[in-house]
Amino acid sequence: MARIVLADDGIEFDGRTPEERPLGGAESSLVSLMEELAARGHEVSVHNNCTAPVSHKGVSWAPLKDGLPDTADLFIANRSDKVLPLMPRAGRTVFWTHNPATYMVKWRYLSKLWKYADAIVFIGDYHATTYPGWCPVKNRVVIPYGLPDEFSTTEAAAAVPGPRAVFTSNPLRGLDWLLDRWSRDIQPQVPSAELFLFTGAAVYGAAGDAKAEVMAKVLDKAKALEEKGVRLQGPVPKQRLIEEFRQARVMLYRGDINETFCMSVAEAQCMGLPTVVTDLGSMAERVADGETGYVAQTDAAFSEAAVRLLTDDSLWSAQQSAALAKRRSWLWADAAEAWERLLP
Repeated sequence: MARIVLADDGIEFDGRTPEERPLGGAESSLVSLMEELAARGHEVSVHNNCTAPVSHKGVSWAPLKDGLPDTADLFIANRSDKVLPLMPRAGRTVFWTHNPATYMVKWRYLSKLWKYADAIVFIGDYHATTYPGWCPVKNRVVIPYGLPDEFSTTEAAAAVPGPRAVFTSNPLRGLDWLLDRWSRDIQPQVPSAELFLFTGAAVYGAAGDAKAEVMAKVLDKAKALEEKGVRLQGPVPKQRLIEEFRQARVMLYRGDINETFCMSVAEAQCMGLPTVVTDLGSMAERVADGETGYVAQTDAAFSEAAVRLLTDDSLWSAQQSAALAKRRSWLWADAAEAWERLLP
């Protein structure tokens, strides 16, 4: 058994949060990894901006302001350079990054990464390319997020659903573009189709509050397209989202160059939900083009693929089967095992 400590200086959450309200992909993944490591027998603690100490599913959570233990076998500094120097006596220190690594190309990051970090952990091959080759790093390690257990084990739709599409990502990541594709190219060809939007600022904590005004403009556009079948639902907890995925026919998402993993698409694919994306960011790592969905190269190809999946029952069934066959290929147990290999 090893002692594993993670420090995070981001939004307020703890291990109970995913069961209580929507939570962003990076934060949800942090919870999942820590719980899996604890389940494998390690002593695990997270020190972040939670409001009070709590123990949940084998993981101890404590406010970062209260300090860290003196040492650990593995210290995971999550995202922020501010936490990198907090455990100089750790057996091994790694830096876990989730966003495009260009934000780390600053002296305050580079100097600390070289001094303290034995490795930088990226969450995908595309993600690793966002850290320039000339930047200091002792070891580059790619460990993708695990596919979420609750989506991988839940029964998928037993029959072909009606023409319902879903979008579950940040409204600033291509929703405005998707609404244009939907209203101009997709829904006119499938008049009975509906587009359900499970999105909003609430998922992103204080970061969402800061961008609430610009998000509101996109969401107002969505509200104005109700006659085109657009249904703005807002963010929902995971269990509700699972039920919505079972009723959906396809996920539609443009993607974004800042999308380094995309848990939203991973969740949909785990449920056997065919997904249409474009070749931006990590999208080609999440969707097998022509097999579990489509990675479109043009706007027209995106709309065409969406229409096909909304109307062709045989195509939908084949792609659902392919997605379901792949859904247990890399779970959090696999990711945790890869993290264990970083132990000294």
